Amino acid sequence: MGSMSGFFAWYELLTTDRAAAQAFYASVVGWGVQDASTPDLAYSRLEAGQLAVAGLMELPPEARRLGAKPRWMGYVSVDVLDASARQIERLGGAVYVPPTTSNIGRIAVVADPQGASFALIERSERGQPGNDQPANDDNPNQPGLVGWHELVAANSASALAFYRAIFAWQQLQTEDGPIQSYRLFGAGGRTIGGMLDKRPVEPVPFWLFYFNVDDLDAASGRVQAHGGQLFEGPFAVPGGSWIARYVDPQGAIFALQGRRDPNRTEPSRGEEVSWSTEWGGISSRGRLLARPLR
Repeated sequence: MGSMSGFFAWYELLTTDRAAAQAFYASVVGWGVQDASTPDLAYSRLEAGQLAVAGLMELPPEARRLGAKPRWMGYVSVDVLDASARQIERLGGAVYVPPTTSNIGRIAVVADPQGASFALIERSERGQPGNDQPANDDNPNQPGLVGWHELVAANSASALAFYRAIFAWQQLQTEDGPIQSYRLFGAGGRTIGGMLDKRPVEPVPFWLFYFNVDDLDAASGRVQAHGGQLFEGPFAVPGGSWIARYVDPQGAIFALQGRRDPNRTEPSRGEEVSWSTEWGGISSRGRLLARPLR
C-alpha cells in the first residue's frame, strides 16, 4: 500500500439526526451502513459494496450551541499531521481541532484562509480508514464513490495557491463553459476536482462533494421522496454525465452525478436557495429558505 498524501482519503457527515441521515443516504446513494461506534462515540460507516467510503456522526452538543450546521467534510491525507497543521496556520488558515487521535486515526479539523473547512488525516493509505478514490482508478464512476470535489471559494486563484503550498495541488487545463474561471486541480497526474468563485448568494466558501449514482433522475426522485430538496440542476458536464445539487433533510449540502435517460427532454427544475448569514449556510433555524426558479 502506497501513501496517498495530498488526496482525499475519507469523508464524514456531521448531522443532527444520525439514524435519519443514514437511512436517507442509504436510499439515495445506495450505501450500506455498518455500525462503527466506540464506547465514547456513536458512529456509522457508509459503504459502496465492500468499499468503506464515509463516516457519519452527530454534531457535538457544543458545536450545536455555537450554531454549527450539518455538513459534509473531506479528509485529506498528509504525511506529517502536526507540520501540516502548523503550515496551514502560517499561511493564514485556521486550526479548529488541533492534531488529535480519533476513531479513524490522527486527525485535525482546519479551514483555509477564506473560511472553507476541511480535515487532515495522517498517513492515510489506500484502504485506510476506507478505500479512497485514487485506489479505484479503473472505475472512477463506480456508484457510491465520491466522483468529484469542488471548492466554492471567495477567490479561487488565491485558494488554489494556498492548497498548492499545502498539498502540492496543481492547476490543470481550465474547462470552457458557462461557469467562468473554473479551475481544475489535481496531483500525481490525477484530476481531483475544481474550484470556482462563489456567487453573491453564497456568503461563505465551502467544499462540495459529488456522489456517483447510476441514474441521476431516479436518485433525485429518492432525494425528494425522503425529505431532501433539489436546489440546483441537473446540468450536463463533459463526458456525458449530469450533476445536481441538493440539501438533505437535516440541512447538509451534497451533490450527485450520473447518467440520465437520453430521451428525457425536460430537465428537472431545482430551486434557488436563499442563504442565511446567521447560520453561515443555507439553513435558517433548521429550515431551508428556497423558492422555485422561474
